Amino acid sequence: MNKKPKKSLNPYLRFTSVAFQMGGTIWLGNMLGEWLDNKYQTTYLENTITLLAVFTAMYLVISQVLKISKDND
Repeated sequence: MNKKPKKSLNPYLRFTSVAFQMGGTIWLGNMLGEWLDNKYQTTYLENTITLLAVFTAMYLVISQVLKISKDND
């Protein structure tokens, strides 16, 4: 039985998907904050949730970059 080694994606292609994931996370956070501001008649939820989405996206990017660098070693 021949087992072929699993071919991984090009790291640059993986970084491109990370960029789209980061943009989507921030955009969804902004949309959620805007919706909550309109629903509860506030002015601070959009900024707060967008900032939390930025931190979440940064965490996801850093963890994926560390995983990619570990896979390449």
